[in-house]
Amino acid sequence: MPPFCLARLRAATTSRPSWLYDEIMTDLIIHNVRIRTMAPDASVSEHTAVAIADGKISALGSDAEILSLESGALEVVDARGATLTPGLIDSHLHPVWGAELTVGVDLGGITDISEARRALAAEAEGRGPDEWVRGWNLDYKVFSSAGLDGSIRGDLFDDAVDGRPLALVCYDLHTGVGNAAALAAAGIDGSERFADASEVVTDASGAPTGELSEIPAYMMLLDRIPGADASTIAQRTRGVLSAMAATGVTGAAVMDGRESTLDVLETIERDLDGLPVRLHIAMWHQPGDGDDRVETLKSMYGRRGDRYAVSMIKIFIDGVIDTGTAWLHEPDSSGESQVPFWGSMDRYAEVVRAYHDAGYQVATHSCGDAGVAAVVDVYRSLGGPAANGAPHRIEHLETMTDGDVDAVVESGVIASMQPLHMQWREGDGSDSWAVRLGPDRMSHGFRVRDVIDRGGHVVLGSDWPVAQNDARLGMAWSRLRRLPGDLDAPVFEPEQRLTAEETLLGYTRWAAEALGRDDLGVIAPGAVADLALWGDDPVTSDSDGLTDIPVLMTVIDGVPVHREESAA
Repeated sequence: MPPFCLARLRAATTSRPSWLYDEIMTDLIIHNVRIRTMAPDASVSEHTAVAIADGKISALGSDAEILSLESGALEVVDARGATLTPGLIDSHLHPVWGAELTVGVDLGGITDISEARRALAAEAEGRGPDEWVRGWNLDYKVFSSAGLDGSIRGDLFDDAVDGRPLALVCYDLHTGVGNAAALAAAGIDGSERFADASEVVTDASGAPTGELSEIPAYMMLLDRIPGADASTIAQRTRGVLSAMAATGVTGAAVMDGRESTLDVLETIERDLDGLPVRLHIAMWHQPGDGDDRVETLKSMYGRRGDRYAVSMIKIFIDGVIDTGTAWLHEPDSSGESQVPFWGSMDRYAEVVRAYHDAGYQVATHSCGDAGVAAVVDVYRSLGGPAANGAPHRIEHLETMTDGDVDAVVESGVIASMQPLHMQWREGDGSDSWAVRLGPDRMSHGFRVRDVIDRGGHVVLGSDWPVAQNDARLGMAWSRLRRLPGDLDAPVFEPEQRLTAEETLLGYTRWAAEALGRDDLGVIAPGAVADLALWGDDPVTSDSDGLTDIPVLMTVIDGVPVHREESAA
């Protein structure tokens, strides 16, 4: 595919058909393009050109019809047969918190304790004796490779960092690891207690092992570390979002909103040329938050900037399967995963009702099947969707029984799922997720196909920094259920694979509908002009080659926020 062409036209050079296009003033035209509208009536348009005015799609038509439109300052893009789709929406993301957490050495892909030690030793080299060593994306397999029954221990890395304080975060963001020097510096001694299932894990003598189970526990450690200033976090966040825009992403659901999150977004909009991705913010309610916090968060509903708005509440009902903090109908292989994060489900229901009545869409994290069932029951009691028409949603749903799938579908709840998370599984079932579940429940993993086939609503996303935020990779995993580009890689539950069009819907129209928006995720007159121009058709292209398809241009509100360099 040769680079597409840009040209400036100061006036129309051909006559326009008065029957359709009178009085349209156009800011941007894209023509000679294959248009996948993703609209319910026709996902592929017979038209070959689109006009954009005032941030919205003003018209679709033939090249001749759209090129006839007059404008004083008109940018025209000759797409040379490229494919135009609605911009992609990542339905689960942590951009600001991720910018704060992804500090130090990226341990992704390392599964052996010796290799992890070498990476940390290289990170520590040249640091002062009291300087912190940090790492992220740590795989639980590292501890399995060390023996000791896979116990998570901070002292396994002491020699590598030569006694310096060490703080690590596992890839799923549900476990942190600190050595004795770090725990002492943070004042963590094992006596800490939490309102949810978080835990400073201790040995038989009561001394901390270094395992900090769940977010409140490990944030006690990270919050003690001198961090980057707000300006640096804002720059990092914008860099993350810009990279996502380069893969066709124009929107995302942010699942960890805090006051500091909004401060960072305001800094980006004020000082850093604005947000390159439209963000739908879920404010974060912790299980231990009291009524005062509920009232504070209720008052924040509708807070917005140019390209962000607060519309959701994020709540955890459980943790993760890998470490025994999920909530399952039956115990896992270690006899764990039997309780929710909430000491009282009545309190959870009360909080959900309060946010629903305030207008919020509620998004509840549940990896386990019992959690899914309990959340559906509470949502059903609300009597309908959020004030903006968005159905309430559950995040992850990593394993479900047949009854759970039916309950999700019948209730109309949105199943927000991330097939990309299967990348840590092993074909022989030796990974911690599969071992915890056992062979029967393991085969019920990530049941996206079943939800869709039974008439339910699925949206797709990355959960970055848990997984990579290249939307093309997430799409490939949804279609393949294996590592793209490796034909010999194990395929996990092949019967759950999605079609190419379903996958694109999960990142466009379905994702927009899940947000209560009918003006996003489609290409139609009146819709917001959030668009992605692809060098090849992402639907008809080979799934293994998806990550190689260039996104030539990404547009938000009719304004290009990314252009492929070769096409500029």
